[in-house]
Amino acid sequence: MVFLSEVNIESVGFNLEDLDKILIACSAVIPVFNFEEWHYKNLSTVLVYPNHFNENLGFAQTDENRQIAGMVGTGQFEHQMILSRKALHGGFQKKSHIHNTGIHEFVHLIDKLDGLTDGVPETLIQQPYVIPWLKIIHKEMEDINNNKSDIRNYGGTNEAEFLAVASEYFFEQPEKMKKKHPDLYQMLEVCFRVKDSSKR
Repeated sequence: MVFLSEVNIESVGFNLEDLDKILIACSAVIPVFNFEEWHYKNLSTVLVYPNHFNENLGFAQTDENRQIAGMVGTGQFEHQMILSRKALHGGFQKKSHIHNTGIHEFVHLIDKLDGLTDGVPETLIQQPYVIPWLKIIHKEMEDINNNKSDIRNYGGTNEAEFLAVASEYFFEQPEKMKKKHPDLYQMLEVCFRVKDSSKR
């Protein structure tokens, strides 16, 4: 995959640095590292904002509700991804543990390749695995929403967010996930074609 030659990366309100591009490319490659000739056909541009932003894409200190770290665009922003630079960099710091905004948003993009962002990406999950996957999702989401899970609470929002949050966990702390969530770990291992990410 030649991500940086296929996708335009633009900054809003600051000067883009090489490190920004590298971290975005890393975020794109990590989930699909074991796939040959992968191309993000549903992405043309990544817009990088200096900090978190709101639903109106306001990121100034005077803008209210600046809580969004990243999003995959729809409507007029179709084929675009918007990332907070602060959140992007934070995801690659050791203290981030199992939170990586870049990976999270690229997993959403993979999920969306089949036309629906529903937590069941056809490019990752073959038909025989769909029902077992949904059973795992709903069990894990129930645990999250009952405060019985160490998976980030946002994963309990819906199936799409669960996939993205669980994928962050899978790539950031595979050994911990394998121990605490063996069924989920095994399913994600199949989805991302990773033989055993806990041994990396």
